Amino acid sequence: MLIGTIEGMSILELNIQAMLFEFIGGLGIFLLGIKYMGDGLQRTAGDRLRDILDRFTSNPVMGVLAGLVVTVLIQSSSGTTVLTVGLVNAGFMTLRQAIGVIMGANIGTTITAFIIGFDLGEYSLPIIGIGAFLLFFFKNPKITNIGLAVFGFGALFFGLELMSSGVKPLRDLQAFHDLTLSMSDHPILGVVVGTVFTMIVQSSSATIGILQSLMLEGAIELKAALPVLFGDNIGTTITAVLASIGATITARRAALTHVIFNVIGTIIVLILLTPFTFLIGQIQEWLSLNPAMSIAFAHGIFNISNTIIQLPFIAILALIVTKLIPGEDTVIQYKPQHLDPIFIQQSSSVALEQAKYEVVRMGEYAIQGLEETCTFLNTNSKKNEDLAVQIEGALNNLDREITNYLVELSSSDLSELERNKHTMLLNSVRDIERIGDHYENIIELINYKISNKVDITEQGMIDLNEMFDLTISTVKEAVHALSENNREAALSVVQKEKEIDNMEKVFRKKHIIRLNEGACTGTAGIVFADILSNLERIGDHSVNMVDEVLGEKN
Repeated sequence: MLIGTIEGMSILELNIQAMLFEFIGGLGIFLLGIKYMGDGLQRTAGDRLRDILDRFTSNPVMGVLAGLVVTVLIQSSSGTTVLTVGLVNAGFMTLRQAIGVIMGANIGTTITAFIIGFDLGEYSLPIIGIGAFLLFFFKNPKITNIGLAVFGFGALFFGLELMSSGVKPLRDLQAFHDLTLSMSDHPILGVVVGTVFTMIVQSSSATIGILQSLMLEGAIELKAALPVLFGDNIGTTITAVLASIGATITARRAALTHVIFNVIGTIIVLILLTPFTFLIGQIQEWLSLNPAMSIAFAHGIFNISNTIIQLPFIAILALIVTKLIPGEDTVIQYKPQHLDPIFIQQSSSVALEQAKYEVVRMGEYAIQGLEETCTFLNTNSKKNEDLAVQIEGALNNLDREITNYLVELSSSDLSELERNKHTMLLNSVRDIERIGDHYENIIELINYKISNKVDITEQGMIDLNEMFDLTISTVKEAVHALSENNREAALSVVQKEKEIDNMEKVFRKKHIIRLNEGACTGTAGIVFADILSNLERIGDHSVNMVDEVLGEKN
């Protein structure tokens, strides 16, 4: 009798172990499949994702459509929301535009559930094989990206099959039956379960996939599954919340909007849970849907309905989050403010003047970026680093926009004086962008110093700060000379650049002495010398900016 009991316990333990291993392994392959499929689609789409969000968000409805399209392409509503938070943080997108995109992302993520709803488990291995073949036997990036997406698609279904097999024994487990009954009687419990699990695995698609597996195996009823489904929409917002930590106030507001949007939707549907469950049951019967597809339809109807209900109240949502997260933002505007294409057709001289305003604005950003980099060197503050990196991103974008504007303007009938001014602006844009590249190099050096615990001597830090001050002063003078077409300021830039060159030589010699005396490590010396070199190159670009000013006055 005792032996039989022990054997029964061993079998039970073995089954539990096998069930857990199969489920966890299946979940891992499922998540990997979603990631690979999303990565493959994203690489295939290239930079178009950011462009879609940047260009097609002029109104809330377009924002919803843009969010939907991008989410379908990357197979992750969290990814779209994080990307949106980044664009808001960068000044590319307003809060109201972001809210529309977030709503669209919620609808777009339902596509994954519909994909899962098609029973393709038996074909998963051949699909994986095809994807692997495209990945390993072709060198063309487009084909390998497609292969990655196909491999992920197959892995998704293979993982789902393993999860289904793993959860199958739960049908006969009394404790699980009791839990599902509790979720049927207490929907809030189901919402909490869905929220917590999605927060842990960082994927709403995974939660939905598990629900679909349980439904397919008959381990959970629709009434108990729906609250968990609603909870997963709340849980998925944690990714955007985490992404917004340390970001701008507007970005944090966008992340909070995502939370509020899904919480309100969940509250509404919980109030109407009985008729909603009846509706899904009727749709399942009318369309002869399998249980997995029923979950997909429920997810789609919930998110579409939620968007339709809340879309007219975007302004109110924006007002609520503004009240909850008060304060003013330091927003870096990536987009140009003066480049109106209409001037190219109407007046080339006005267009040139507008371009000049934008170049000067770009120069002022470069100064601000240098100042933040200098502060970062002394404080190691992430806030200063992030702002400097943001500004560098703005410089890159302004470089593209101004250059495109000037290239388009070059086809106009310009006078000789206008052509000289055109050339000056075009060259200045390039030099300012390079200033951004150099201070970005310095940021990387500072991060290397921090992560590797490299100590620069006190005298070394004094020298770096002195050279930083002179370099910043030189760039300021160059921007002033460019703005006012001031010859005296331009000559001052040339003089200061000579001082920078001389300062670099002196500081390098002092540094070599410190190395010989053992006061400085070799690694610290390399960081020190590289920062000096980048500052010296910034001085060179400052002179380049005023060369044309000096030339015009000759």
